Amino acid sequence: MGDEVILLNFWPSIFGMRTTIALEEKGIKYEYREEEDVINNKTPLLLEMNPVHKKNPVQYIDEIWPDTNPFLPKDPYQRAQALFWADFIEKKILQTELGDKPYFGGNKFGFVDIVLIGFYCWFPAYEKFGNYSMESECSELMAWGKRCMKRDSVAKSLPDPERVIGYVLHLKQLFGLE
Repeated sequence: MGDEVILLNFWPSIFGMRTTIALEEKGIKYEYREEEDVINNKTPLLLEMNPVHKKNPVQYIDEIWPDTNPFLPKDPYQRAQALFWADFIEKKILQTELGDKPYFGGNKFGFVDIVLIGFYCWFPAYEKFGNYSMESECSELMAWGKRCMKRDSVAKSLPDPERVIGYVLHLKQLFGLE
């Protein structure tokens, strides 16, 4: 593995946010490169490095730097559980799983939290365009998001929710939905 880590990202990408948080949590130095138009014009470097979205970047980062602030438990059963929940959360969010724990992994910010937190900056857009209240419908999830936002790695990795709303408006116009 080379010494240089380059993060290719498009600012509203939840996957990019996850990767940024993972690198920050591990204390890994990286060069950030913003992809300007991933819908119509992916750069050659992005296509070369991630041709078919073959690998989960957060899991990869944890495997490459396993001794620095590990996200996944070493115990195979607990590791399988964390990977299961991360996959499940991508498909369906259940605030009941969080319960009264501060994080999805218990008392420690971990893999499942990194997978989910990128959605937090999208919640105001969901509220604006979905006509419902995240706070009243998912109060534990919102409290968890606020806790996560107190972490430097998360706060500096997620875009401003108003910028996300602007991006959604742009997409609606682009696709003739506005």
